[in-house]
Amino acid sequence: MISEVTMPSMGADMTEGMIAKWLMAEGDAVSRGDKLAEIETDKTVVEMEAYSEGLLRKIVVSEGILVEVGTVIAFIGDADDEVPEVAETAPAAEASKEETAPQPATAQPALTPTPVQQTAPTSAPTPVASAAAGGRVKASPIARKIAEEKGIDIAAVSGTGPGGRITKSDVEKFTPSPAFAASGGRAPAVMDGSDTPLSSMRQAIARVTVKSKTKSPHYYVTHEVNMRPAMTFRAQLNEAIADDGDRVSVNDMVLKAITTALLRYPKWNSTFDGDKLIGHSDINLGVAIALEEGLIVPAVIGIQNMSLIEISRAVRDVGKRARGEGGSLTQAEMTQGTFGSSNLGMFGTDTFAAIIVPPNAGIIAVGTVKEVPVIENGQIVPGKTMNATISADHRVGDGAEAAILMGEFQKTLENPARLML
Repeated sequence: MISEVTMPSMGADMTEGMIAKWLMAEGDAVSRGDKLAEIETDKTVVEMEAYSEGLLRKIVVSEGILVEVGTVIAFIGDADDEVPEVAETAPAAEASKEETAPQPATAQPALTPTPVQQTAPTSAPTPVASAAAGGRVKASPIARKIAEEKGIDIAAVSGTGPGGRITKSDVEKFTPSPAFAASGGRAPAVMDGSDTPLSSMRQAIARVTVKSKTKSPHYYVTHEVNMRPAMTFRAQLNEAIADDGDRVSVNDMVLKAITTALLRYPKWNSTFDGDKLIGHSDINLGVAIALEEGLIVPAVIGIQNMSLIEISRAVRDVGKRARGEGGSLTQAEMTQGTFGSSNLGMFGTDTFAAIIVPPNAGIIAVGTVKEVPVIENGQIVPGKTMNATISADHRVGDGAEAAILMGEFQKTLENPARLML
């Protein structure tokens, strides 16, 4: 029986996605759980799994095409199954449509430019292809950032991305014209006072944070953690495991302490659902990662079964894939988080409260480990402390319950031998 493959939802806030890369070709045998394609969402690139088996009979949506969630993108079935007649969506067709469709002056900017098939330029490129309707140059946020750092006028760069969009690579490979080079290689210092359309990722962040703050009644509980024992423990542990190429960070210890607390008080590893709390058999701990384009919170799946060193390895792996190094994030990592964590300590932040990632019950935010004077046995001695704040959903638990969870978190870090249990 023929099965439809549709554009999946990689999160409650996702409304559309793009096929970044098909990982299988028409005619390939597909098993349940195989990686079919890489899907580019508002936030990152995620691997899509197959939920049926058979042959990949037909690819309906080509790479580089933005479609709504639920759109049929392919068919899987047996060799003798009849494939339904569905118009194939290809980049060229979409590009033609974009060129001919009228654009009102007040139209909302497209979330993601529609790709246009191009060939590499053989001579000095011109910036015309990169200009969007209304005169604004189409460029990725990281391309704009690099151009600004190098003092390059972004309008002078030719874009090779979809629809003439200027990419990071375009800016890095940009060769200035003789006139531009004669000016010292730098553009005039001119402030851009024009409006800046939000990227699709920033729009997605706006939607999910508004949804979270509107629907989840947040409250906050802050604990000051004595980190001197944990920092001593970390230094000793890292010395012992250095030959294995491992290194435990403060954040790794924080994640282990959160996991220990959730194992003791599993109510916070649940989701509010009207007249009940939906429990989860695994702790899938979300880790906030700041990318150039914005924030994502992929989860470390089944973290309750990992040692501290295994958590450290898993977090490094997720971080690399989130940045596009060595693979993509999985659908489970992007959609099945059960609790959250956020750390701004590396930026010198002392205390902050994070926004809960729906549908989680809470998120713990930690600041920097700072050296402070503390009193021990009536004497002032050097100490190290860290502030940790839980943002909790009042529908799931009350303030006293959140304080108890934070007490367990604090006890683990202040008695770091518990981190090895």
